[in-house]
Amino acid sequence: MGTNMLLRVNDVVKYFGGLRVLEKVNMSVEEGKITALIGPNGAGKTTLFNIIAGVYSVNEGSVYFKEKRIDGLPPHKIVKEGIARTFQITKLFSKMTVLENVMVGRHIHTAASSLLPIIMNLPRVRREEARVYEYAMEILKLSKIEKHALELAGNLPQGKQRLLEMARALATGPKLLLLDEPAAGLNFQEEDVLKEVLALIIKSGISILLVEHDMRVVMEISDWVNVLDLGELIAAGTPDEIGKNPKVIKAYLGREVSRATA
Repeated sequence: MGTNMLLRVNDVVKYFGGLRVLEKVNMSVEEGKITALIGPNGAGKTTLFNIIAGVYSVNEGSVYFKEKRIDGLPPHKIVKEGIARTFQITKLFSKMTVLENVMVGRHIHTAASSLLPIIMNLPRVRREEARVYEYAMEILKLSKIEKHALELAGNLPQGKQRLLEMARALATGPKLLLLDEPAAGLNFQEEDVLKEVLALIIKSGISILLVEHDMRVVMEISDWVNVLDLGELIAAGTPDEIGKNPKVIKAYLGREVSRATA
């Protein structure tokens, strides 16, 4: 990879009780790129995501974002540093409109994030609310769901709910977007829209780190692929390199079995 590193994971170790889930993992995310994190179920991918997002602390090692150490910071401070994430199971406000969901994501950066200015209905809050509305509409356009702005989030089909969750994360103004299984449950048409949106996100100056099981999607959109197996990073490289890597093939197809004839 190049030298414009946005995120660096250094020798990260994580265990729960006596179970060691991550073993000295090293990984980087380059600016302006789509970096994938793949591996079999139980490989430690979500645990590493949660460490980067501030949900879990590390037992050993460190995480740097824009050359600032961030491991140990709580999730809301990680967001303010410029990292936003989505979840494998969408966590939308289903009774709020699509637009309101995105506006909620933006409020972390406004005076409206504190209660007193809202209660007093200060003019600056009203001006900020207008700016938040305009910003949210731009995000919805980027995410190709602006025509659903006034619909309830819970009424959207699965593919558009995933785009909305991405839009809400984008509303926080991140430099790095963490996507957890963005293609899960999508049909081919929805996958095509997702790939278009991801390309637009990269073009807008936001980098992406994604966990994904759909290898077709990973190999088509990723610039760099990291492979975890049983908590260890077993390979890293371009999609072409990873597709030919014997360790990766073994991890996905299972342990090599001797088929000697009787």
